Amino acid sequence: MRIRTLAVGLLVGSLALTACGKEGTPSSPGGSSEGANAGAQLPQYTVASNVDLAGSPVFAKIKAAGKLTLGAKDDQPGLGKKDPTSGKFTGFDIEIAKLVAASLGFGEDKITFKTVDSGAREQAIVNGDVDYYVGTYTINDKRKAQISFAGPYFEAGQDLLVRKDETAITGPETLKGKKVCSVTGSTPIQRVREQNLTEPGNIVEFQKYSQCVEKLSTKEVDAVTTDDAILKGFASEDSDSFKVVGKTFSKEPYGIGLKKDDKVLRDKINDTLQKALDDGTWQKIYDATLGKSGSAAQKPTLQKY
Repeated sequence: MRIRTLAVGLLVGSLALTACGKEGTPSSPGGSSEGANAGAQLPQYTVASNVDLAGSPVFAKIKAAGKLTLGAKDDQPGLGKKDPTSGKFTGFDIEIAKLVAASLGFGEDKITFKTVDSGAREQAIVNGDVDYYVGTYTINDKRKAQISFAGPYFEAGQDLLVRKDETAITGPETLKGKKVCSVTGSTPIQRVREQNLTEPGNIVEFQKYSQCVEKLSTKEVDAVTTDDAILKGFASEDSDSFKVVGKTFSKEPYGIGLKKDDKVLRDKINDTLQKALDDGTWQKIYDATLGKSGSAAQKPTLQKY
């Protein structure tokens, strides 16, 4: 399989609906074209000083440590990807994580990104292995029983990635008898199982989406399913081999995961996100990452609770 590293090959186009682990998808009028965003630059985040979040146990911990450990994905082009040479993390999710960190008083030099796979996210947050998690993390009631969420900061929808020459798979209704791959513990694979989109023996799970894409390349699976944003990123990296088919068949809101009942920190993060949505910072982050695809984005509406 040929996976090239694009500046941000994520085509989040038409994110009105979303797929897998997310809810919603950017697709609104007024989105930018590739030409318009080709030279888009990431904004600079002002690091706040003298931040005090009395009543937040997580903030007390990170303030005492003088640093942040943030959960992220490392294999999702345009969202959260780690460069194998430099070790640097880039993408829309990574920038949102840094934006929030700055509002808490921590610059990029005080952040350590820790890769946590989908099936281990709740436990990593509960255990305090990460201070908060930003990585295509769909907000849902099941997860909210264990942790809490700020956001959503983005909306996406479940879709299907297939080989370029595939003609039989055109949407979820055509998956019977086909091997379908996704990440263990993710919303998309749960949906495939719960809705009986294919037979139990045809469900294949790995820890990373890149592993599923590799199996798709070698014809060991027939389709990869997750959020359209992630899939379009992989398709953009190797458009000669892969394509995204059908219409999104879920709504998935991406949230920032943090410890349950830390309302003080959740409110602070929500305030930070709302400010970024209002003052244009969110749009600048989008334009310089996912917006490079030329796909429009619709701003999410925060679900404060």
